Amino acid sequence: MLTLTSPQIQSVIPLTVLDSVQIPLSLYIHVPWCVKKCPYCDFNSHQQRDNIDFTQYVDVLLDDLTNQLIYVNGRKIQSIFVGGGTPSLLPIQQYHQLLSGIKSRIELVDDCEITIEANPATVEHAPFTDYLQAGINRLSLGVQSFHDKQLLELGRIHQSNQAISAIFSARQAGFSRLNVDIMHGLPQQTLNEALVDLQQAIDLGVPHLSWYQLTIEPNTVFYRQPPVLPNDDVLADIFEQGTALLIKHGYQQYEVSAWTQQDNYQPSKHNLNYWQFGDYLAIGAGAHGKVTLADGIYRFSKTRLPKDYFKNNLNIGWQKIAQKDLAFEFMMNALRLKQGVTQDLWRQRTGQAWSVIEPMLQRLEQQEFIDLTNHRIRCSEQGFLFLNQILAEFLS
Repeated sequence: MLTLTSPQIQSVIPLTVLDSVQIPLSLYIHVPWCVKKCPYCDFNSHQQRDNIDFTQYVDVLLDDLTNQLIYVNGRKIQSIFVGGGTPSLLPIQQYHQLLSGIKSRIELVDDCEITIEANPATVEHAPFTDYLQAGINRLSLGVQSFHDKQLLELGRIHQSNQAISAIFSARQAGFSRLNVDIMHGLPQQTLNEALVDLQQAIDLGVPHLSWYQLTIEPNTVFYRQPPVLPNDDVLADIFEQGTALLIKHGYQQYEVSAWTQQDNYQPSKHNLNYWQFGDYLAIGAGAHGKVTLADGIYRFSKTRLPKDYFKNNLNIGWQKIAQKDLAFEFMMNALRLKQGVTQDLWRQRTGQAWSVIEPMLQRLEQQEFIDLTNHRIRCSEQGFLFLNQILAEFLS
């Protein structure tokens, strides 16, 4: 990618350019503070040490959004996701301020999905009914494990009983859209421990699960001081038997790490927009966005440090996605979906002809890694297990 200065206002793409198909538009909001930085976390998060002027932060967020309205082009916001850090540290009064400010600046679709991430510890969130009253209709709880020893290893400040209580409380408050994050492949985790974590979430009736393997990322404590992780055989058993367990209990995998109850199908609309190569505005320290303009597709990021963001929320790093990189960027998202995407979506989202990627996809289909039946692009069952290797084929 080539780093560029901010695109000009007149560069905003008319919605008629890509065969009159409106590219969906979402909004990501980043709240960068947390009570304690977890040793595996490589997100832009900063331990809360001083009193934070959350009212001013929301004012800055809304100013940031105002400056991005030039990229809206009459579109409505399809979904909003507040991530972090720990977004539930933002006081409930500021969520009223934030959401009312957003709605006064840009129109939302009916039943817009509005998600916040929250941790189970009661010191980190308001009563869940308060979030519903503020207009938030989807909750994502960072449980990670129901074993206290694993939670301690992961640096979490909640305990298993608090996680169970938080799930009960969220459902009792009226959150029908509820996601729970569960990690596997944790330090010294056994197969049985991993399956017990999944079974506990299933028994609690969680409608949506993000079930993913712990990975050690650079710039984390775990990278500098690696824990002892399960060996490859145990990891394979966890994945195989965990997948079978979820299917047995009526869960459907629709993305690499996303599962939802078949009888209560609740895919994340916000994440689907990412994976289907939609556009999304982004506000907050360290937030990342993507917009389609007349001269190409751009990603942008905001300054990472909160103190710098308070001073200048206009500081944006722009990167234009080179034409030669579009196939990789598109496939990196689309092939995460179990059912892939329609072939037409490639043209609609990138403006490029099908012939640009057809030869590569046909070669992968001959190798039985890609399935192109019914005018869709998706990984075969075998290909889904080797997604990283497949994506490497699209690197320019």
